[in-house]
Formats: sequence, structure tokens, C-alpha cells
Amino acid sequence: MGPLTFLTAEWRQLVMVNFAVDPAILEPRVPQGTSLDSWNGTTLVSVVGFLFLRTRVMGVPIPLHRDFEELNLRFYVKREARDGERRGVVFIKELVPRRAIAAVARYLYNENYLAVPMAHTFQADPDGSQGVAYRWLRNGKWGEVGIRTSGDSSLPSAGSEAEFVTEHYWGYVTQRDGSTLEYRVEHPRWRVWRGVDAHLACDAADLYGGEFAATLSRPPASAFLAEGSEIVVRRGEPITRTPSRRSPSRTST
Repeated sequence: MGPLTFLTAEWRQLVMVNFAVDPAILEPRVPQGTSLDSWNGTTLVSVVGFLFLRTRVMGVPIPLHRDFEELNLRFYVKREARDGERRGVVFIKELVPRRAIAAVARYLYNENYLAVPMAHTFQADPDGSQGVAYRWLRNGKWGEVGIRTSGDSSLPSAGSEAEFVTEHYWGYVTQRDGSTLEYRVEHPRWRVWRGVDAHLACDAADLYGGEFAATLSRPPASAFLAEGSEIVVRRGEPITRTPSRRSPSRTST
């Protein structure tokens, strides 16, 4: 029997803004048992904003905590398992507008969640293009990530950057003792729209740390809008127990 279901929901209107990054910045954050993944030799970090809808935790809907925005900064890793290579993501920080959601994620998974006021806007134009933006309030200032699309949506082609960004189906988290937790995220392949105008406006050093300031201040390498779908997050399972190196410190400030 496989891992039990931890969470079910819908993830919708995923704004994915991607930046090329020096892999040396990420190496201290790579969970033990995994290695950095790259697309055509380029190491990426992604700022992803999306809607969490119809959320149930262990099958139970939590009043006032079913529908909300999330913003995360993530990078990509892989590991060799018995059934082959597993491609996954590591979250550097995740923002949500609900304190209870942030507290549960920090306690159960050691994910670096922070609760802040958030909002979103959608705009559909007569020519078929869309504008989607997610906003958050931190230290009295609003930040925003947004995108405008062009053309029709399509499934990413094999080997494309859009496939690389959208089709990592595992999550990896460094635990407080330095070990690694692995969990599976299940969803169908997503159709994506190409982004022709994407932006990230925030104090990156304050939000993510000074090491990310230069990377996130440059124009993005690419951007996509993914339609999303229903998702299932499975319970996490440890893949390492005895750390061979000190894990990086994690804060939720």
C-alpha cells in the first residue's frame, strides 16, 4: 500500500516566472539524497503564484481555509530511486494568507511557510490573451508577480522548458535533524500559455535573502501560465535518516 493522502485540492491559474541562477547559491539548500536538476544546463528558480481551491486536509474541509492564494519560490532537484529517476522541487519560501495553513505546513513538513495578506487579479481580453497577477503585503509594502499571455494553450512538448518547469511530481524537504522527507504530488499534465510580459516586483533580499536579490532583479528567463487541475499530495516519507552534512538554517521571518 502506498502513502496515504495528506491533502487534496485544485491548483488553478499558475503564474510561473523563471530565472536563471548560479547553482552555487542553491547547493547549501539541496536536501540530502537529491541533486540539483537543470534544463539544458541552466539551473532555474521559479516564482509561482496560484490559487488553492476546495482544499481538504486528510479528507476534511477546514472552514475558511479552503480557497486562498499561494506564492512560492522553488528550485528543481532529482534523485535516483528503485523505480528510476524522480524529479522534484524544493521550496525556499511559501506565502499564504491563512495562519493556520502556514502553521500546519511548518509543523508537519518543516516547510518555510509565512502568512501574509494576499490578493489576486484576473483579466481576460477579447483577443484571447489573459492577465493574471498575485499580490502580497509584507512590511507595509505590496509585492506582485504577474503575467500576460499570448496565443492558445497547449501541452508542453517533450524536452521543452515548459515541460521541465511544470512536470516535477515530487517534493523534498530538509527536516530539523538534517534528514530528508519526500512526498508525491499527483496531477495530470497541464496545458500552458506562453507569457509575453511577465514581472516580479518585490524586495527580494528582504523576502528571500540577499543571495537571491541579484537573480530576482533581472528580467526572467521565461514565463508561463498553467491552467492547473485537481491535485493530490501524499503523506511524506523519510528517504535519509543520518545526515552527512549540516542542513541549512530555515526561518519563517
